[in-house]
Amino acid sequence: MESLIRDLLVSIGEDPEREGLVKTPERVARAWQEMAAGYHTDPGELVRGALFEAEGREMVLVGDIDFYSMCEHHMLPFFGKAYVAYIPNGKIVGLSKIARVVEAYARRLQIQERMTAQIANCLMQNLQPLGVAVVLRASHLCMMMRGVQKQNSIATTSEMLGAFKDRRETRQEFLSLIRE
Repeated sequence: MESLIRDLLVSIGEDPEREGLVKTPERVARAWQEMAAGYHTDPGELVRGALFEAEGREMVLVGDIDFYSMCEHHMLPFFGKAYVAYIPNGKIVGLSKIARVVEAYARRLQIQERMTAQIANCLMQNLQPLGVAVVLRASHLCMMMRGVQKQNSIATTSEMLGAFKDRRETRQEFLSLIRE
């Protein structure tokens, strides 16, 4: 990876031997290892490893989960907040695991639409709740610093499964809670 970064620096007209750039290939390689760590994480295993019996059947919501990802189209960052809810069906999952599932999918080359569906489907398949709802709100640097250059645009995506898709009042309760 370091030689690719050196080649990239040369191809944009930079000198990779310049004082400020000598260690850049090494630093970029380390940064990409961290930013792509989600490829080495099984989000389903995160959920299955933290299931607990529970009687409740009311919504569990974890909101304002910060995430950072990389757009697969331009390899530029997009970042924002995730809101994830589910309705238990005899089992609950540790709350931190929901944030870890978001992180596992965010730390890959992504598009926001797919990431939203992946989080919802992972929870639905591994937790088997009555329903799952996921909303992501994000700013995309590919829209902010190049192309259309719209600095304040926010992309919102949602995925509703089970009770959140089938029952309007359940969906409305979730949407109301994440607006507060």
